Amino acid sequence: MSGRPAPKAATAAAPPASNEAPPARRIAAQAAFEVRSIVRNGEQLLLSVLVPVGVLIALSTTRILDAVGADPQAGPRVDVATAGVLGLAIASTAFAGQAIATAFERRYGVLRQLATTPLGAGGLVLGKLIAVCAVVASQFALIFAIAAALGFSALVSVPGVLLAGVLGTASLVSLALLMAGTLRAEATLAGANIVWVLMAGAGGILIAPPGLWGQITAILPFGALGDAMRAAVLAGTIDWPALAVMAIWAVLGVAGCRAWFSFDGR
Repeated sequence: MSGRPAPKAATAAAPPASNEAPPARRIAAQAAFEVRSIVRNGEQLLLSVLVPVGVLIALSTTRILDAVGADPQAGPRVDVATAGVLGLAIASTAFAGQAIATAFERRYGVLRQLATTPLGAGGLVLGKLIAVCAVVASQFALIFAIAAALGFSALVSVPGVLLAGVLGTASLVSLALLMAGTLRAEATLAGANIVWVLMAGAGGILIAPPGLWGQITAILPFGALGDAMRAAVLAGTIDWPALAVMAIWAVLGVAGCRAWFSFDGR
């Protein structure tokens, strides 16, 4: 017989400690990583900062808005330009930037690896959404600062801007992820850029299109975003129908991602 104690008593004393971080901390870490990726990526930085700022300055200091048929009664050029560029900034970061970045992460197997970690697929998507919201908030601060230097004078509805920003970001991020998770990376790159250019030019983001086309764009996420921003910035009101349109598109985008999003690149 051995004088040593039985091993069962020692092993049953306490369960092994887990080194896994809480879910909230993992999501926050992923969001911080996504923000750094956006800031360090030259193409995304161009879409997120330089293009909106350049468009704001050009529309505010020239007669381009008059030439493209903007309503002269809507307000001073800088006010109209600011309302449109806020929507353009969201479209650049939440749609084009996220679609392209996510498509190539999927192609190179990054998404497949992250989805198998404790972060999980849901944490990955939530981290991306938080990161985009943080970048959009920084864009808004920069755009309003430059607009103020150019003579911005509109009485803004802050709740209207916040609601339009959150719902616009949610709807466009969900649609961007749906595109990136179902198409090849090259197709997403081309498609996201084409959609962004078309919607920025004639989709109701910068100015409200007249007639039947304006009615059509009002039920699309880009046009609804433009309508909501114009109502909040130029009229100081909340465009509830436009917000409802964006909420519906966000739900449809999330449902589409749940049904068809693939973490494996093709």
